[in-house]
Amino acid sequence: MKRRNFIKLTSTASAIGLFPAQIANALNISKKYINCDINNRKIVLIYLKGGNDGLNTIIPINQYDIYSNLRPTIKVPETGINSFINLDSSLSDEQQIGLHPSLNGFKNLYDSGYLRILQAVGYPSQNKSHFASTDIYNTGNDGNSWLNGGGDSGWIGRFIESYYYDLLDQSFPIGVEIGSKAGSLGFLGEHEHGLSINIEGQDASGFYSVLSGLGGEAPSFIPDSHYGQELQYIIENDQISTLYSEAISNAFNSGANSATYEDSDLSNQLKTIARLISGGLESKVYLVKLNGFDTHNSQVQSQNDILGDHNNLLTELNNAISSFFQDISNQGFQDDVIGLTFSEFGRKAKENGNLGTDHGEIAPMFVFGSAINGGISGTNPDLLEATDENNWQLETFQYDFRETLGTLLQDFIGADDNAINSTFFNHSSNESFTDNKINELVKPEYSVDENCYSNTLNNQNLNDKFFKITPNPFRNEIMVTHSEYSQSFKYEIYDLNGRQIKIGSSYVGKKITLNYVNNGIYIIILKFGKRSESHTIIKS
Repeated sequence: MKRRNFIKLTSTASAIGLFPAQIANALNISKKYINCDINNRKIVLIYLKGGNDGLNTIIPINQYDIYSNLRPTIKVPETGINSFINLDSSLSDEQQIGLHPSLNGFKNLYDSGYLRILQAVGYPSQNKSHFASTDIYNTGNDGNSWLNGGGDSGWIGRFIESYYYDLLDQSFPIGVEIGSKAGSLGFLGEHEHGLSINIEGQDASGFYSVLSGLGGEAPSFIPDSHYGQELQYIIENDQISTLYSEAISNAFNSGANSATYEDSDLSNQLKTIARLISGGLESKVYLVKLNGFDTHNSQVQSQNDILGDHNNLLTELNNAISSFFQDISNQGFQDDVIGLTFSEFGRKAKENGNLGTDHGEIAPMFVFGSAINGGISGTNPDLLEATDENNWQLETFQYDFRETLGTLLQDFIGADDNAINSTFFNHSSNESFTDNKINELVKPEYSVDENCYSNTLNNQNLNDKFFKITPNPFRNEIMVTHSEYSQSFKYEIYDLNGRQIKIGSSYVGKKITLNYVNNGIYIIILKFGKRSESHTIIKS
C-alpha cells in the first residue's frame, strides 16, 4: 500500500515539488510562515474510561427540580457543605451550571479564563457499548459506518501520518501513551507503525536501560517472503522502541517538575508528561487514562451523600489537572500545551436504584490551557428528553467530539483542511469538520492564522521526490540520501529573501555543513544530470 500523498510547506515541512523557475514564487509563498511559531505545541488527551456521569459532573441549575426527581438518591445537593459550585452567575439561565464540589480547581481555571466546557458532546448513532464506543472515539468514527477511519486505524495515527509526515523518521515518538497496558487504537496509522510508544509501568528515567538490551543484533539477511516481512516488522519495532526509549529517558532525566502532585495514578501520569516536556521531548500528542467511571453502583456511598466512587474519581481528576497546569505554567510552556478530557459516553439521566447510573450517551468535555478561550459552549441538556419510553436517555448531542478535535488540530496545531479531512471522515453529513469548527474554543491571539496552516498538497506524492534530506529540521548538518543513487550532485541554497547562501557539490550520504546558518527556513536546489528538484529545509 502506498504512503499517503501529503507533503507540507511549514516549519516542519520536508519537501515541495518546484523547479528552479518557480523558486521566486516559492520564496514569496514561504514568507508567510516565518512568524508562525507553533512547532512546540502539544495536545494532552485525558481519557475518562468507563463513561463519566456528566449530569453529576455538571449540574443543570435551571432544571434542578427535574434533576432531583430523576436522581433523588445520588443528586449533588443544592445547599450545604457538599453543595455544587455555582460556576458563573453572569451566564444566561440556560447555561447556569453547578460544578461537582470536588472540582474547585476547575473553577479556578475557569475564573482565570483557561477552561472551556463543552456541553452534550457525542456523535451520530451513539453506541452505549464500552468496546464499540471506545473504538469510535479512537477511530474518529461516527457510529454509522466503520468506513469512517476504516475501523483499523486511529484518528491520531492518520493525523500524524498526514501532518507530521516529515517527523516519522526522527529519534523521538510523535505520540506518547501512559496509563494503558496495551497501546491505543487511536495511534494506529494506516501505513506506518511505531507512531507512538507506551511507557505504562516503566520508570521513564530508566526506560532506555529496560529496552536497549532486547532483540540483540539484527540478522544480516532477511528473506524475501512472508516470514521475512514479519521478521522485518519485529526488527523495526525493536529498533524503534530502543530509539524512542532513549529519547524518553534523556528527556525525563533532563526535565523537572515545579509543582506538587498527589500520589495518584493520573497525577503521576501527568507529572511524567510535564517532566518530559520540560526535558525537551518533542512528542506532539500525549494520551493518559483514568479508569473507574463505569459507576453502575457505589457512585455515592449512601443516600444524599456525594462521597463515593464518582467523587473520588473527580477529586483525582481535579487535583491532577490543577497540578499539571501549575507545573507547565511555572516552567513557562503553558502557551504550548492544551489538555482535553473525554469519555466514551455519559450516563442515563435517571439513577438505577443501586446508588449508581447505567450507560448513557452524551457527556461534557473540558478543554484547558492558557490558549483556550474560557467559557461554556452549548446549553444545559433538556432533561425532559429523558423518559421511560427512551429508557431515560439524553440523546441530543450539541457537539460532535470530532468538531472539538478538528478545531484544536487546525486552530491550535495549524493543520489545513486536507489534513483534517484525512483525519476525520464524516459519512453522516458529508461535511468537512473544517466547516463545523467551534470558533470560540481557542483565543484569537493563539489561533493559527490560515496563512500558517500546513499545506498538504494531495496532488503530489512523496515518490515524486528523488532525494530525501535528513535531518529536517536540522541543527548543523544535513545529508542528502537515496537508496540507490550514489553519484555526485550540485546544490544551491537560498534564504527566503532570495539571497544565495551556499553553492557547491557533494555526494549522496555525505554531510553538508551549515553550522554558520541562522535559524530559519531555506530552500535547497539539487541538480543531478538534467534533473533538478527543490526542498524546504529548516534550521532550528
